Amino acid sequence: MPDTVTGTSAETPAEAVGRAAPDVGPRRRRWWWSRWPDLAGHLAVAWSALYGAAALYWALGGDGYPFQRVDEDRSSGSILEPSRAEAVAPVLAVFCALGVVAGLLMVRKLGTGRVRKALLGYGWVAGIALTLLIPDYSLLGLLAFSPVLLVFVFTGVPGPQDMGDILYWHRGNLMIVFIGGLLWAAATLAYQRRTGGRCVHCGRAPHGSGRRSDPVRLRTWGRRAVWVAVLSTLPYDITRIAWYFDVPLGITDAFLKEMRDTPNMLEIGLGLGVVSTLGSLLMHGLIARWGEVWPRWVWWKKGRTIHPATAVVPAGFVAVVLIPGGLMAVRGFELGSWGVTGPAILWVVWGAALGAATCLYYLRRRGACRGCGQG
Repeated sequence: MPDTVTGTSAETPAEAVGRAAPDVGPRRRRWWWSRWPDLAGHLAVAWSALYGAAALYWALGGDGYPFQRVDEDRSSGSILEPSRAEAVAPVLAVFCALGVVAGLLMVRKLGTGRVRKALLGYGWVAGIALTLLIPDYSLLGLLAFSPVLLVFVFTGVPGPQDMGDILYWHRGNLMIVFIGGLLWAAATLAYQRRTGGRCVHCGRAPHGSGRRSDPVRLRTWGRRAVWVAVLSTLPYDITRIAWYFDVPLGITDAFLKEMRDTPNMLEIGLGLGVVSTLGSLLMHGLIARWGEVWPRWVWWKKGRTIHPATAVVPAGFVAVVLIPGGLMAVRGFELGSWGVTGPAILWVVWGAALGAATCLYYLRRRGACRGCGQG
């Protein structure tokens, strides 16, 4: 299957490159994830069909609508909550039905001119809405507490709570929505590259200038992005550490007393501040040598070259989940207690800057493409 198409029957030079390049040089083992350009489109269609069927069920009065008003202990911070099923579920059903049609056209590599623009528009809107706008901070919270949650799976949650009080349906639904957004973003990116005459795997154009791959330029911009990300974490770290040491920074004395009287509340805040600080230190790996070659303190791998995916995958995931958490903080901001949600608003900046730094790291570290042979 060629890696690039133009939507016409005549083969173009770009298609010829995409068809021939995989046979250039020695064959290397290709893992299943190298098929992501083909898999993403099919999975996005499947997701849209399944979620659309669920939305139709809710629209017809079925139980389990995940954005209805519930007790605060079982709610989420999504922009769609609280809402009525009869108002929102039909819109979701139509949105997903359009997704099935658009996805099938993308999978078949159809569409030129305005049709192509419409498909790209739908795909990117779906990816952004499902990944960044509808979810809340739940994924970020689960990521931060994942080591503790892993222990709770075997030991149980201390106190009267259980895992159902942490992982309930309204949160689980947002994870499903988030996955759908990732699938749509990947499917749209693959379609955009295919129909734009670029390599579907790396995005390079045939006979590209290589200006975007200048390592000095990429490292310079990467350093700027990392420092923006680091600075955006400081307000959150400082406020949480201040509270632990009994300084009501950005909150009232009454609220600080309430946290002090709640078992482990200040310790949890301190832990989150420390995790955020450690994240700031790890971000420097995107511009430092120890982010390219395993350092001495990782003794079992020291001196070996770090595969780019080792940094790109976790950093990219964190960058994405930070943004919906920050947008949720925007909606909940109160000037009188700015220390609670104000610093979290900067997660949007943190996520965007970390995402930019991660992309620049990838562009600087990537080697020859296994699809088109360029690099």
